[in-house]
Amino acid sequence: MSLIFEEFDDIADLAEGLDDPSPGGRIMAVIELADSADPAAIPYLARAIKDDDAGVRKQAAQALTDFDGPDTAAALVGALGDVEAAVRDAAAISLTELKDPAAGDSILPLLDSSDDYTLMACLAGIKELRRPEARVPATQALTHANPSVRVQAVGVIGWLQNEDSLTDLKSATADPETAVRKAAVLALGFSKAETAQCTLMAALTDPDWQVREAAAETLSKSGGPACIPALRRVLEDDFWQVRLKAVRSLGRLDAKETAVEIGPMMSLPIPNLRKECAAVLGELAVPDTRQFLLPYVDDADPDVRKNVRWALEKMAAA
Repeated sequence: MSLIFEEFDDIADLAEGLDDPSPGGRIMAVIELADSADPAAIPYLARAIKDDDAGVRKQAAQALTDFDGPDTAAALVGALGDVEAAVRDAAAISLTELKDPAAGDSILPLLDSSDDYTLMACLAGIKELRRPEARVPATQALTHANPSVRVQAVGVIGWLQNEDSLTDLKSATADPETAVRKAAVLALGFSKAETAQCTLMAALTDPDWQVREAAAETLSKSGGPACIPALRRVLEDDFWQVRLKAVRSLGRLDAKETAVEIGPMMSLPIPNLRKECAAVLGELAVPDTRQFLLPYVDDADPDVRKNVRWALEKMAAA
């Protein structure tokens, strides 16, 4: 059987469809230009994103997701002011797919925008581009009245991974909005500095379980031996999701002294938690904890059974 590959026409020929009198015809032209994956299609898609028909503009904004670079960013940034929400949303999503740092040139000037939507979209778009110039406006946005803007600002600061920003991230962990505090806690994962660890340990007592869960998880990256006592206390948290992350972090910190506290958690009725406990007990490989695993060799959950048997084999080998 032979495979037949579609051969794309010249980009200029495909672009002729953008002059079709019907919106449907112009949408098909946009789709064909996107399918070409040819950077030469970018100027034509930038033209389509200004079409009279909202459907064509939305399709063009979506199509630009598959392209990168300054010209793509410029077209998408322009669409953030579209009168149709669907077009704005498509452009904002495509902005987050940019990977070329040079694309940030079109985004940076809008990081002081007075429009909440534009500011939020531009912060989200420049985050993964890691442009150092974004740090100052992102720090200023931490006090913005809109919590969605503050969440995106935290993301920008976290991706820059600058130790000088630890104080700002610490302040964000005290934000009145749960989503902002959670984002700040997760953003601290790049640093093993004492400030980061102390901030994360404090977040283990946050009133919202989602923040506590994020703190327990992040300590697996940023934590050290000094964090073990705080994580041990979280093993009694009211929410199993928080306990699960604490167990995982204790395993990665090789906290063998906590194995006897993790073992009894195998009797809890949450399969995901039992699975994690079994895995960590295997990683810690403390022989005295075999007693907690043996009753679950034939657990009703296949993932639990798998981890229990693996953990017992690990202990036997040790």
